[in-house]
Amino acid sequence: MNVLRTVISIILAGILTDNYVLSKFLGVCPFIGVSKKLETAMGMSAAVILVMVLSTAVTYPIQRFVLEGLGLEYLQTVVFILIIAAMVQLIEITLRKYMPALHASLGAYLPLITTNCAILGCAILVTENYGRASYGFGEGYLYALSCAFGSGVGFLVAMAIFSGVRKRIEASDIPESFRGLPITLVSATFVAMAFLGFAGI
Repeated sequence: MNVLRTVISIILAGILTDNYVLSKFLGVCPFIGVSKKLETAMGMSAAVILVMVLSTAVTYPIQRFVLEGLGLEYLQTVVFILIIAAMVQLIEITLRKYMPALHASLGAYLPLITTNCAILGCAILVTENYGRASYGFGEGYLYALSCAFGSGVGFLVAMAIFSGVRKRIEASDIPESFRGLPITLVSATFVAMAFLGFAGI
């Protein structure tokens, strides 16, 4: 029961209190670039969730058994980026074959998942938080995957909310000096401030 409670709290923290985009400010590039249309934002978010969970599933045991076991922790960033790049390539090939419309709408942003700092940040942070000796491998692995899933869903929530905000902005009469990127950044600030209300839960 304690494990289930911990898993639920980790997932909720990834969505609300530790949201990677709105609290840690990771993955801001796709957050600004792909959130104009809800369909594209949801497609991108689904791909990010998949890559986050798959990359964590692979990087966690590699970090724990290979890099730490051989004393090669200094190669962590390079190894993790290679794994994430491989995952993104698999998803891109799959989308191109089975969902060409979504693949076309994501355009250049899909390959940019490889360099999305939210995914790399998630892979590194879960190994730091749940890779300690105080956790057994099974328990730490479960918590790491829960954190990756919650963080991915948090990315999706942030994208969906901001997509709705941007749709309202387009229908509003904005002063000329604020049109375009300025009002987008101001709106993103207000959305991030709204999520501060979850701090301390």
